[in-house]
Amino acid sequence: MPAPPAADRPRAVAHHIGVHLYAERDGRLLLGLRHPDSAYAPLQYHFLAGHCEQESAVTCLIREAREEAGLEIDPADVEFAHAVHILHAPGTRPRLQLVFRARRWTGEPTVREPDKCVGWGWWPLDGLPEPMVAYARTAIDGVRAGRTYSELGWPGHPAPARSAAG
Repeated sequence: MPAPPAADRPRAVAHHIGVHLYAERDGRLLLGLRHPDSAYAPLQYHFLAGHCEQESAVTCLIREAREEAGLEIDPADVEFAHAVHILHAPGTRPRLQLVFRARRWTGEPTVREPDKCVGWGWWPLDGLPEPMVAYARTAIDGVRAGRTYSELGWPGHPAPARSAAG
């Protein structure tokens, strides 16, 4: 069977790539409260996170941990935990949110970017705070269930919640 004409074939689409830290200590998970003036998800709890900037995902994670919270992580202590593939609306650029678990780190989380995060806290896994960024909750639930992949917004999957600004 001949291949469909090029115009009829699906085309590759660039994705936004987000990288997130799943840091658990003594049954508690590190989450930050986003600044009230954040463009995305103001006053919602979220992972320590950032966008890849012409770097590997693990390099991004290590950079963001240092920049946002003063944590030092060795690449050897990082393992993939979960991915959430998100489509906010048809025709928008998809997002791939990669969540990595750090087995060890040095330092205590401190607010180093107060325009983005108003505070870090360690939350019990059975008492996570609300409101929380929807895909972060999806990822946490996935990690706890032993799943490594989730989808939001794609046909047949729940729509991702969006903040008014996001």
